[in-house]
Parts: sequence; C-alpha cells; structure tokens
Amino acid sequence: MSSPNPSNSTQTLSLKQARRIALAAQGFLPQAGGIKRHSLRRHSERHFDQIMDHIAPLQLDSVNVLDRAHYLTLYARLGHYDKQKADALFHQPQKTPRRYFEYWGHEASLMPVELYPAFHWRMMRAQNGEGVWRSLSRFATENKHKIEAVYALIEREGPLSSSQVKDRLEPNQPKKSGDWWGWSGTKLAVEYLFWCGRIASGGRQNFQRFYDLPERILPSDIMALPALSQAQACRDLMARSAKAHGVASEKDLRDYFRLDAKQSKQALASLLEEGSIEPVSITGWKEQAYLHKDAILPARANCQTLLAPFDSLIWFRERTERLWGCHYRIEIYVPKPKRVYGYYVLPYLQGDQITARLDLKANRQDGYLDIRASHLEKGADQEKVLVDLVPELSKLAIWQGLQAPRLQGPGFLKEAHLSQFD
Repeated sequence: MSSPNPSNSTQTLSLKQARRIALAAQGFLPQAGGIKRHSLRRHSERHFDQIMDHIAPLQLDSVNVLDRAHYLTLYARLGHYDKQKADALFHQPQKTPRRYFEYWGHEASLMPVELYPAFHWRMMRAQNGEGVWRSLSRFATENKHKIEAVYALIEREGPLSSSQVKDRLEPNQPKKSGDWWGWSGTKLAVEYLFWCGRIASGGRQNFQRFYDLPERILPSDIMALPALSQAQACRDLMARSAKAHGVASEKDLRDYFRLDAKQSKQALASLLEEGSIEPVSITGWKEQAYLHKDAILPARANCQTLLAPFDSLIWFRERTERLWGCHYRIEIYVPKPKRVYGYYVLPYLQGDQITARLDLKANRQDGYLDIRASHLEKGADQEKVLVDLVPELSKLAIWQGLQAPRLQGPGFLKEAHLSQFD
C-alpha cells in the first residue's frame, strides 16, 4: 500500500490507479481502512460509523426489489451483517445520543449530525422557494395555512408519520388521484416542512419516516452550533466529497452533495489554495482531476461484491463510465420492451473492475434469489468471473434469508453454474 506523491502537481495516474484510490476512499479495501467482509460477529455500531466516515451521505431509496438501497450499500462493504443493528443506529426513533440525521444530501440521505449546520443554507433556500421541486414550491405559496396547521400538529403531537398527520387533519378525505404523485395536501406540507428544516426525521419504521421538531431529535450541542454561511458550508461539503472520492473531477465532487457549478468552483479554489487537494491527470480523462491529500493508493484491489444502483461508488453515472468504461443506467422507469439490461440491475465489482451486471429480485414468496438476467461486460473473462460471482450470489441469498440463487432469465449464467447450491 502506498500514497500518491503529494509534491508532484503534474502527476499522472493510470485508470487502474484511479480506480484503486476510489475504492480505498469508499471503504472497500481492508488494507486501506475498510472492513473485512462477511465477519458478522465483529460488526457493531463502530463498524457502521467507520463506513459512514468513508462514504456519507448514505442514500435512501424506496425501491425494494432486492432490498433497500442503504442496506445494499452497507452490504457491499461489510458483507453479511445484522440489519437490525443498522436499523437501531440509523432508524430507531428514540436512539440517543443521535449520531445521524436524514436530509437532502445526495437525494434523501443519512449523514453524521456534525454536518447539520452545513445544510442550514439549503433549508433557508427552501423556505424561499428555491432549490425544491417546482410543484412543491408552488404548493407552499398557495397553501401556507395548511403548512402551518401541519407544523402545529407535529409540534404538539410528534413524532408522527405523514399518514398519521393526514388521519388527524383530514380523517374523512380519500386520497385524491389528482394530487402530485398521488400525495395528499398534508403529505406535500410535511415534505415542504422537512425540506425547510422546520421538522426533521425522528426515525423510520418499515421505511416510513416519522417527523418531529429538530430540537427534540438532534443533540443539543449540535443544535447550539451556529449555522454555516453558504460559502463555508459548500467548502466543507466539497472537502468531504473530495475525501470520499479520493480522486475526482470537479463535476464528480459537485454531484456528491448536489451543489451547483458556482458553489463548487468557489469551494474548489479554496481547497486548492489550502492544499487539501491537488490537480492531477488521469489517463484517458479529458477532465481535470483532483487528488485528496489523504488519498491512499493500494497495491491491489480484491473486491467481490454487487453494487446497488444508488451506491455512492457509482451513483454519478458519468464518473462510472470514466473510471470503469461501464455505461450504466437504472431502467426501473424504462418501458420493459426498451430495457437493455433489466429492471433492477446491479453491477458486479471484481478486483478493481466491473465485470458483469445482474438483474436480481428477492422472491420472498418462493424463497429464492431470482436472477432475471445476467450480462458479461465487454472484455471480461467468463470463467474468472464465475469463480467469484457464483459464491457471492450464494452469500447474498443467505444474507437475504433466501434459498440458493435461481436462474429465471437469459444471460451468461447457466443452471450448471448454480447447481452446486441445489
């Protein structure tokens, strides 16, 4: 294991070196500060904290074809772990002292409470109707009385879910199909208040968010901290992004916390001036790259894991294509006849390469991990891929409480490859 030379501002990294730096920064490699996978007995809150130190924000998503996205992101780095331990840390309403909060980091995300002051500017912008969904901003302008009624109820009776808020304020009103995304007015009000930071997530149960006032959820010492200016907040978020990437383009760094170009470029100049990052070149990249001062370049990468579509390693598709040559898009919202790879497709990370992608589903009714399609990446050696992939699928099935993987669609995987698990 070695560190890139920090003194050479004209340093050029190969794609392989850049990939290994990125994997180390994202907590995949034990020899670079990551955690050895599939060691259930050792997993504790400390290990989740260690992963979050590498990757936060941890993106949440409601899609549950295989499992929730944040569970899969943790699994990619930890292997077989107890999800109840993760729930206790991240979702338990009465968890104290609270170490993580939920907000719009990179989409809906879990983040360390220390970052809370860095999002005050985003909350203030939301209160001014900026940076939120256009329809939500319009709703807020036209329904101030409803928003205040929802706030007063949560202030009085929280924590409450959005459905509980609706039951209390609109007990006899059926769901209106004409509302935005089928959401009721109370749901829109709750979402707007959450975006503005006037209410916060007090935890989740069955993935349903429960809302309360921030001062009743977050540690008092965090609430007592002064809000950061927008410039300072964006600088701090870009610094965290640079650490989480290891090496990245300005656009990569910007996307991690959904900053705009003006914000990121000002922050980038500050980080360059203080020496937190340095410019480097990456073979094959047209974009200028930046290397974090603490980036580690491991001598090898021995990854064997499937990546959820919302994993922070690959969520910015342009970066995924630049680093791995993998044109990856999630096709959930693509009509079935037009899908290329499948409904819920996970790239397979092997070594420091993406060598395959699989359309997977946890078929809980039958008790199997269904493989609905399998695709080998261009240039990948099928036999070498199978040696690692087939056992990894078996481990994933066991972690999900399912029987052996079951072939349910076309691709390079065949029944004979999976027969050892019959």
